[in-house]
Amino acid sequence: MLQELVTLTGLAEGSPQSFKVRAYEKASLGLQADGRDLTTLSMKELVSIDGVGKATASKIIEFVETGRVEKLDTLRAEFPPEFVELSRIPGLGPKTLMLVRSQLGVENVEQLKEAIANEKLRELPGLGETSEAKISKAIERLGLTGKDRRTPIADALPLAERLVDDLLALPETVDAKFCGSLRRMSETIGDIDITVSSNEPGAVMSFVVGHHEVDDIVVNGETKTSFLTAAGLQIDVRVVSPEQFGAATLYFTGSKAHNIELRQRAIDRNLLLNEYGLMDASNEELASSDRPVVASRTEEDIYAALDMEYVPAPMREGTGEVTAAGGDGLPALVTRADIRGDLHYHTDRSGDGRSTVEEMVAEAAAQGYDYLAITDHGVDLAINGSTAEEMLEHRAHIAEVAESYPDMTLLWGCELNIGGDGGLDYDADFRALFDYTVASVHSHYDKPVPEQTDRLIAAIADPTVNSIGHLTGRYIGRRPGIEIDYDAVIDALVDYDVALEINGALQRLDAASDVVRKAVEREVKLVINTDSHHTSELGRMEYGVRTAQRGWAPKHLVINTWDRAAFLAWSQHRKG
Repeated sequence: MLQELVTLTGLAEGSPQSFKVRAYEKASLGLQADGRDLTTLSMKELVSIDGVGKATASKIIEFVETGRVEKLDTLRAEFPPEFVELSRIPGLGPKTLMLVRSQLGVENVEQLKEAIANEKLRELPGLGETSEAKISKAIERLGLTGKDRRTPIADALPLAERLVDDLLALPETVDAKFCGSLRRMSETIGDIDITVSSNEPGAVMSFVVGHHEVDDIVVNGETKTSFLTAAGLQIDVRVVSPEQFGAATLYFTGSKAHNIELRQRAIDRNLLLNEYGLMDASNEELASSDRPVVASRTEEDIYAALDMEYVPAPMREGTGEVTAAGGDGLPALVTRADIRGDLHYHTDRSGDGRSTVEEMVAEAAAQGYDYLAITDHGVDLAINGSTAEEMLEHRAHIAEVAESYPDMTLLWGCELNIGGDGGLDYDADFRALFDYTVASVHSHYDKPVPEQTDRLIAAIADPTVNSIGHLTGRYIGRRPGIEIDYDAVIDALVDYDVALEINGALQRLDAASDVVRKAVEREVKLVINTDSHHTSELGRMEYGVRTAQRGWAPKHLVINTWDRAAFLAWSQHRKG
């Protein structure tokens, strides 16, 4: 709710930095840090949370009691989902967007593309031919079309997780999972599929229809309800019996290509596979509903009955996993349980960090990590970075905190900023003092491919750099990353033995899974990080691991699965 208020209020106020917008953002951060169940808190308890004022608290209570917020409904009416989608496009800030709306009548992507084709944007105050070209290119690179609206995973996955949690809390629910491309960790999705196991579908459907996320019912049946959220995202909820749950989740998770290969594998074994189960097809006279069930309760049972290894959901794309799982075997994929440390980790020493060193280290210790690299921003990231003197003070502070954690090695690190020409923060001698570094792009997104490639290779070649963070700097669905020659960058990572990060932040998931798979083929070392700036963000590690699995990443290539001695030896080897 609050994040939607941030977006819509920014449009209404004409600025993402207005007082109201910043108040909602501050309240959201305070609520994340507090961690309590908001439905149990009184007005007095809400306003006691840092950043939550009476106006915001009253909206939270209104939402808890009614499932709606009048102010939010008003803003939604003024700014429909198709119009809000335009705010994702770089170059279209709130003021510019409202100008385009008032002067050109633009309400959606298709109308914006038409205005660009007719060279109308360049006629508006503050815009020009260059701005028009940049906006056009951004639309193309973000893949935005009016006919096929896609929702970024950062918006869809938290919603799906909340819905599944709500369904699991029902006494009538045996199990529930979100499926489809979202479970496969696709970067954008068309809709959300949720499968529920229950012997009382009527009770589940009644709950779904009354859920506060429902804005408009599309289909309401005995075992399936489809509805639209206020943002225009369709969610399909299906109820199956516990005996059919595995077959249903398998069917609704796999891509079309994956499912076709599975069905053919079943046919080759005189079996029939559908969303109800894997059945014996040897007696052709029997109707499919009367055929003996071979497996259906769990996905694992079905894969085993097809003489296959279990295929993790992110891999089910029909790109060789069925053949591998039924033949020589899948790679020994990295899992969340394998992770021994986090190597891209911020505190309030960074201008955009929101938790102290003590708080962030305590959370890492609670994860059971053996080592942790605290990598606050370098001096060249002007707003968020630290001078050399401040960094030395930071090192002393980290050393003090480390005394309370004898079982965990704390590394004084830095997220170095890769400049437009590939230059890095501080001088080389000072950079060499850090225990561990990650170098990342944060600016100059419009340079041509050769220049972007060269700047990355220059950073990779620097002996003080251990890893490259969020490779392209993209925000999925909101900001295209830099365009590079991936083969050349991967060659450099191999040549200089530098690790490639898989950033678990949902808005990033960078490097992307297809790039990870290219890197795996070349035996590039990988590192899965959370890029956490707050204690509430450590759960990103799971998303990073799933993205790594989607890219077929084996455990042995992921440096933060290594034992402490092996990791520390590798991290220091380039410094000689």
